[in-house]
Amino acid sequence: MNKVPMTVAGEARLRKELEYLKGEARPKVIADIAEAREHGDLKENAEYHAAREQQGFIEGRIKEIESKLSAAQVIDVMKLPQTGKVIFGVTVELINLNNDETVTYQIVGEDEAEIKAGKISVTSPIARALIGKEEGDVVVVNTPGGEVEYEIAGVEHR
Repeated sequence: MNKVPMTVAGEARLRKELEYLKGEARPKVIADIAEAREHGDLKENAEYHAAREQQGFIEGRIKEIESKLSAAQVIDVMKLPQTGKVIFGVTVELINLNNDETVTYQIVGEDEAEIKAGKISVTSPIARALIGKEEGDVVVVNTPGGEVEYEIAGVEHR
């Protein structure tokens, strides 16, 4: 099985969600199903069917998270040597040479990516172009709108 890179924060977030699903959501939906059963005829019992559907979602999500955690290779960027190179987990400040706008991204695992929070997937075109480069390098990224040139203004281990 291939290991999937994940940050320490990403692993903690998934473990917290798993704990919530197993410790709170699952017992609540089981209680909801039991209560709905007490109302009689299950064929026409909307509460029962809704609770069963919710149970299926919860169980599916538990299996998905457990699978992701078992395949995760957790990387603590703070323990890696600070070489100034762009690697998984670092935060990169980029200057768009086409319009002089500055953007900051952290390179994270696929499940952690959230562009609005400044987190991009290690498999994204921008991250793939940046990996291995150093502060001061210029990279060209192919985007749907054409090629964009970025200069790496800073690399931080956070």
